[in-house]
Amino acid sequence: MSLKDFRAVVAIDFGTTYSGFAYANLINPDITVNESWPGQRNTRVTMPKTNTVLQYDTSSSNPKKWTVNCWGFPALAQEPVRRARRQTSEVNNMKPVELFKLHLADNLRKYEKPYLPEGLDFEKAIADYLAEMKPLISETLDKRWPGIKFIQVRFVFTVPAEWRPHTIGILQECIHEAGFTEKKQSNNNLEFTTEPEAAALYAMGKLEEHKIQAGSSFMVVDCGGGTVDLTTRTLLPDNKLSEITERTGDLCGSTYVDKEFIRFLEKKLGFAAVDEFRRENYGQYQYLIHSFFCPRIKFEFRGDENDDFRSIDLDVERTCPALMKYVTEETKNEMEEDDWLIEIKFNDVLAMFDPVVDKVLKLIRDQLASTKQRCSAMFMVGGFSESPYLVKKVKDAYKSVVPIITVPQNPITAVLRGAVIYGLNKAAVATRVLTMYYGIRIYPLWRGGVDPKKRKTSDGRIYKFSCLANRGKEVAPDEPFSGTYYPIYPDQTAIMFNVYATPRKNARFCDEEGMCKIGELEIDLPDTEGGIDRPIEFSLMFGELLITATAKNKNSRKIYTAKFAYAKTSAYFEATE
Repeated sequence: MSLKDFRAVVAIDFGTTYSGFAYANLINPDITVNESWPGQRNTRVTMPKTNTVLQYDTSSSNPKKWTVNCWGFPALAQEPVRRARRQTSEVNNMKPVELFKLHLADNLRKYEKPYLPEGLDFEKAIADYLAEMKPLISETLDKRWPGIKFIQVRFVFTVPAEWRPHTIGILQECIHEAGFTEKKQSNNNLEFTTEPEAAALYAMGKLEEHKIQAGSSFMVVDCGGGTVDLTTRTLLPDNKLSEITERTGDLCGSTYVDKEFIRFLEKKLGFAAVDEFRRENYGQYQYLIHSFFCPRIKFEFRGDENDDFRSIDLDVERTCPALMKYVTEETKNEMEEDDWLIEIKFNDVLAMFDPVVDKVLKLIRDQLASTKQRCSAMFMVGGFSESPYLVKKVKDAYKSVVPIITVPQNPITAVLRGAVIYGLNKAAVATRVLTMYYGIRIYPLWRGGVDPKKRKTSDGRIYKFSCLANRGKEVAPDEPFSGTYYPIYPDQTAIMFNVYATPRKNARFCDEEGMCKIGELEIDLPDTEGGIDRPIEFSLMFGELLITATAKNKNSRKIYTAKFAYAKTSAYFEATE
């Protein structure tokens, strides 16, 4: 299905803390960011995104039945009512759930992953959230272009730079469960782009105002709620972008400042007390973050003690009264003397920001060091880039190296707008840099003195990883990485190509640490004439985040293709070189 078969492009930025969508028509490609969301406090106030939060109703007699009561802003907990201030449990069966996107992060250990109520898995939460957004998207498009159907829409989802291919595949399945696609895989109306790549496409439109010309390189630092993602691009003469370094990222978005605030409270009130409060009263815990810490401290902090900073008191009894029940007797006596007020000073807030900001600064330093080309400009986008303190620290650290460091207008929508641009013109991305080693599993004869004896199979063969494309390679969208393979047995009537990816150089086997299976492509070999002398050319192309695999039977000339980012294992015949 080509772009001409679609009527519109919809980009969806499913974020850790906030999510949104934008759209454009192919005939008149003006980009519109949705600014109308359920439950807005003031209908005159527009919001380019809504909260990535769900509220479940667990009143059903079946404890495994989770029903969404509301989503987005209305799912945020409200201020505790006076008569319920000292209750130790939620006043009803509503369970707010947030930060579930972070469960997709490979580099988070189990105990570091955000809280989810017992019995709810993160895949269901993601699918439920997208399913709630779907009717709003459909209604919005229908108002603009009556009669439009989802099969006439190209959906572009943005993902963090550091996500591994199988992680994108999990999201792909959630998108299918939410009703956006008819099949789990190989959907022509579904595309993925990384968040920094989308931001770079948006920034490309801002280069002229900064007098940045073709041949110049620039960096985009996308500072979100969960991740901070970076990419360095070169502007080509035909108004396209070439990626010149590996895109990088880490879990150091704004929610990690929230975590440092919670650690501050744990030191004041006790780890066990805060932990039990979070588990038993998540609504009040959520209110503490979103209605006290974020608006009063995180969004306002500038990092200048001599400016206008004033110590802030947290009124525990008013803001999170259930927490009072869990503290030890000794802490309770101390807090009662202070009227349950906790003073938050300048150095306290500094200690909340600096561990996170230092990670961001290191990411930028490493990205600058990864290329010999001079970086002409740095664009900071995403919600966290609106932090005055973060921007100040970045400028102080790198203003002598990068001449232009800027936060464009509406940085929170940069990724959304760039994703629409990508959906309208995928050719705008001329090259990408591979962040993994890609190849297939093969089954050649075992060789004594070369291959490990313990890996020898009963029929004298060995399973190995055969690399086709190397990490760090700059690739064009239509550039194939190919190898020629043959069936193992003379009467073999099918070959299954299992595709793997790994971040590790010189990998030999598909069960090594870091190795993951990302897809499979089966081809038929109905004509057994020629025995094992039936060559198959297998190729991988990386023009999109969903990798395209192609297998060509050189005898019959028949071609098989598949797009994938993730697949479960299967038992089939393997190919051999």
